[in-house]
Amino acid sequence: MATGHQPGGSVGTVVTQRVVLFTEDDPFVLESGAHLGPVEVAYETYGALNDDRSNAVIICHALTGDAHAAGLHDGARRPGWWDSIIGPGKPVDTERYHVICTNLLGGCQGTTGPASVDPATGEPYGLRFPLFTMRDLVEVQRALLAHLEIPRLLAAVGGSLGGMQILQWALDHPQEIDAATIVCASSRLTPQNIAFSAVAREAIMRDPGFAGGDYYPGRGPEVGLSIARMMAHITYLSEESMRTKFGRRFQDSDEPRFGFDVDFEVESYLNHQGAVFLDRFDANSYLYLTRVMDYFDAFADIEEIAPRLADMVSRFLVLSFDSDWRFDTTHSREIVRVLNAHRVEVSFREIASPHGHDSFLLPLPEYHDTVRGFLARAADEAGVAEA
Repeated sequence: MATGHQPGGSVGTVVTQRVVLFTEDDPFVLESGAHLGPVEVAYETYGALNDDRSNAVIICHALTGDAHAAGLHDGARRPGWWDSIIGPGKPVDTERYHVICTNLLGGCQGTTGPASVDPATGEPYGLRFPLFTMRDLVEVQRALLAHLEIPRLLAAVGGSLGGMQILQWALDHPQEIDAATIVCASSRLTPQNIAFSAVAREAIMRDPGFAGGDYYPGRGPEVGLSIARMMAHITYLSEESMRTKFGRRFQDSDEPRFGFDVDFEVESYLNHQGAVFLDRFDANSYLYLTRVMDYFDAFADIEEIAPRLADMVSRFLVLSFDSDWRFDTTHSREIVRVLNAHRVEVSFREIASPHGHDSFLLPLPEYHDTVRGFLARAADEAGVAEA
């Protein structure tokens, strides 16, 4: 819950809340048929819910995100991961919208995942945690909304894996979201994308510290997880952004040292990204969430989902960035193509940006203005009053 806001459009100090949505006696039934309970969910909210509960906006996070999307935790200096877009006067305007963000099922920042204790054994699940799907991620978030007594959403906004969740949500429940905002996402990963994740998982699982997933309470496969993060981070940046940030500059020297230690600035940067990742993410969660993305295929059975597309009330905004090569614009265009073919209302824009896949996290004016306008139109049509 957020308390007040500060100059510059911050939602101010925020607190992560937790709620148990499913129990051992009333477990969550996954798409696979497996049962899971208890299931605890961590979430944050920003902005007030209006009297008719018509101004709710859900934020769906990407692979390594969490519930802390905006504002500051008490004593912290760094705001939530999407603070650039969420807050008073920002595109996701907390003076007009009630914003909710959860940590995903299988995560490691407060929601039940592989590091949680299995009540059947009294030990952390590890790889005994059941595999789950994009649909399962959505259904747990829907359970939270039911707990909060929010019957439908004015909007859903997400980038990358977050956008995939929104696509799945709208396809499964075509009456629940008025405005679906999908940013640099995909309806189905390419072999190249699956390959990147496969190598990352191998780095983790071949680390001796992985111990078959039963490394708790120790630090686990630190080398493998840091390498996985380093490689993934390369795919989040563009060639242009890396050239601008680092060039071929040497680290702490004007001349090469001619060895295998870190010598270039870009090597130092990647080492840093790998190291800091160890303090906030669990290796098993990384395995599970990347696998969810691999198996996701939103339009695999188009005949089955065609009736839901015909019943769709959601209008879509699909955005891509011209320098994103992890999920390039062809991924977004495929989503648009299928939606258009089934007469679903969809707007598409490719945004110019030099920053690659990570562009969705940055305050780019054209991008933010597009999201702002799309959400404002939905709010106007729903009769959600301006502040």
